[in-house]
Amino acid sequence: MSLLRLINIQGIAGIAVGVALAILLVIQKSETSHWKKESGRFEQLYDQQQSALATTVSNYRAAAQQAEAADRANAQRVQADQRAINERTEDDYQARLATARSLAQRLRGESASAAADPRGGAGAAVPGLPASARGPADAAAQDRLPNADAELATEQAIQLDELIKWVRKQAAVDPNQQQK
Repeated sequence: MSLLRLINIQGIAGIAVGVALAILLVIQKSETSHWKKESGRFEQLYDQQQSALATTVSNYRAAAQQAEAADRANAQRVQADQRAINERTEDDYQARLATARSLAQRLRGESASAAADPRGGAGAAVPGLPASARGPADAAAQDRLPNADAELATEQAIQLDELIKWVRKQAAVDPNQQQK
């Protein structure tokens, strides 16, 4: 007790305040240590999230570039298919048109030679048909188009036929089908 006699109330209060401050300092140090650990953990989580975000952005960009390249390749494939269809259709049209024109030319030549030589170059004469049998044939000849109109109609029919084929082939090209 002698020590307590030497220290008065103010001294005891000062010691109590000092002990309280020391306890608070120890508590503050443990809290600081705890929050440093938490801060390190949060920083690590933040870095992981930033890394994951960067990876995701990179993956999306790569996927977008792949999709763009696939779209370009698909567009080129469609254009090539359509160009091939156009060329084949044009070739078929020109071939059919040339065939029709040569047939028309040959028929005009045969018609002209038949008109010049009514016997048709045969050796023996064939008896003529009676007048009643010639009537419908003459009538059928009157319903025919003139040669130039018949040739034009044939060319237009070929043109329409090839156009229909072209449309069907073009419609069959699937612009959304990806190459394998």
